[in-house]
Amino acid sequence: MEEDPSCYQDAAKLAAGEGLGAEMQLDDVVGTHPDYNEEEEEQKYFRRKRLGVVKNVLAASLAAMLTYGVYLGLLQMQLILHYDETYREVKYSNMELEDIDRKVLMGINVTPVVALLYTPVLIRFFGTKWTMFLAVGIYALFVSSNYWERYFTLVPSAVAIGVAIVPLWASMGHYITRMAQKYYEYANYKEEHVQEQRQAPRGACSTYVVIFQTIFYACFHLSFVCAQMPMLFFLNNYLYQLNHTLYGVKHCGTLSHGTLPGFNKTVLHSLPRSVNLIIVESVLMAAAFLAMLVVLLLCGSAYRPTEEIDLRSIGWGNIFQLPFKHMRDYRLRHLLPFFIYSGFEVLFVCTGFSLNYGVCALGLEKLAYLLMAYGFSASACSSLALCTLRLRRQCPLLAGAFVHAAILVTLFCWAPEPRHVVQAPLLYSIAVLWGMGSALNKTGISILLGMLYEDKERQDFVFTIYHWWQALAIFTVYLWSGLPMKAKLSIMLLALGLAAGSYLWMERKLAQRVSYRLPRIPRPRHKMKGYRYLEDDDSDETASEGEGASRHEDDDDDRHPAEANGGDELLKDEGEGTD
Repeated sequence: MEEDPSCYQDAAKLAAGEGLGAEMQLDDVVGTHPDYNEEEEEQKYFRRKRLGVVKNVLAASLAAMLTYGVYLGLLQMQLILHYDETYREVKYSNMELEDIDRKVLMGINVTPVVALLYTPVLIRFFGTKWTMFLAVGIYALFVSSNYWERYFTLVPSAVAIGVAIVPLWASMGHYITRMAQKYYEYANYKEEHVQEQRQAPRGACSTYVVIFQTIFYACFHLSFVCAQMPMLFFLNNYLYQLNHTLYGVKHCGTLSHGTLPGFNKTVLHSLPRSVNLIIVESVLMAAAFLAMLVVLLLCGSAYRPTEEIDLRSIGWGNIFQLPFKHMRDYRLRHLLPFFIYSGFEVLFVCTGFSLNYGVCALGLEKLAYLLMAYGFSASACSSLALCTLRLRRQCPLLAGAFVHAAILVTLFCWAPEPRHVVQAPLLYSIAVLWGMGSALNKTGISILLGMLYEDKERQDFVFTIYHWWQALAIFTVYLWSGLPMKAKLSIMLLALGLAAGSYLWMERKLAQRVSYRLPRIPRPRHKMKGYRYLEDDDSDETASEGEGASRHEDDDDDRHPAEANGGDELLKDEGEGTD
């Protein structure tokens, strides 16, 4: 019997209809939703990314404030308690706390001298975020060592603090500057150079560098306020009044020698109970632990995993040498006096001014209020650095230098009367003005480094050099503690004048387009394999870097034309190497 051909046609049509229906159902499940707006979703995605960057900056700023507030507050309370003769005899008898305190201060101030040798290696090995976390953890270790005050707990933890100081601040400065660059990338995600992961135009990130560094230092300077909480709410209840503590003090201010000679050896009218000390130290330990959690949970990574692996693959020997090679750049050499003065001034206000001027005139019970005035002023005046957005970048540094120069001349000519509290308004005014100068100094230097060195591969080296020289200056202030006050003020005034002159000379050379010299960052030695390395080139290699490496393969360093108009633009020469 012959089959009807129409049956096959009907079956084919039915099968085609079923296939089409299945395809339509599949499109309904995995296809684009009719209300989906790709551009709007992209905007929402990058808005979330920008908010994440702001969260990172605020978290890092909060962690720095808590860490240094706890550290300074505990160290101040510890030194005051150990200074009292009665406390030492009753609590620790023949343990020689004075000698232990000297070694603690030596460990904190001497150890950073060798930090230039290991800080870049630490940052490249652990990564920026984990270096911050490690350093904050070491500060928490220092707090925990005070539960059992012995030589073998206090001195090693102080040495560990000295080891962590430069890595902490180098990674913090690097982290904030890197966040500014990431914010620029997320805000300008449609730009061609961002999509192709090429280097941004010169000065493109400067606005965000100014804003983020201002936020960071506005929060950080509040650490001087937080550091006074143990003294304000606890230790002041046990202190003698100024007529007792300052009874043997004959000279203050510019007439004094050393650290407040004649100060009474007994400053506590009653000894704090051990349980109260444990409660205070537990609160400080909780704040230090909170700082660790903030870094761990709220601070995002500075780079993608592939980028930090590529940075490490250039070789440890090269990483070790590059900080020294960066010092051949005349811009850094001209800024070294400012780095040194930055270390001088921050320790001078905490020791020389606050003790030989403030405590000498107002008593030890007013020390907390004096330093709080400094901290509040520095925090508020950090916002003055935003003037860099409208004025020339020289303004913050030179304005801060002018304010400090005027105060140093005033202090050089003034010797307050001991136990003369009517001088309090002038002393508080000087503390406020010094805070303004410190804010302009610290914020201005970090902003300037972020503007001059926009290459993400160089920032940790540059901030390491900055904070290493600052640590050397702090070590110098520790050594000169026995000098007459006039000698200290003369050295600081000389350093400030040299810093301002050297900085102006640097800006003049940049305006004249004098070329500067930067070491070449070596290319990674080997290619990584695996699903994270699908690109042909290294994840952080830009077009200009590839060209520069091929042109300067045998060169040790690159030479760059200087920035015109105060560094706002970079003139491009033929054959220029990479930044």
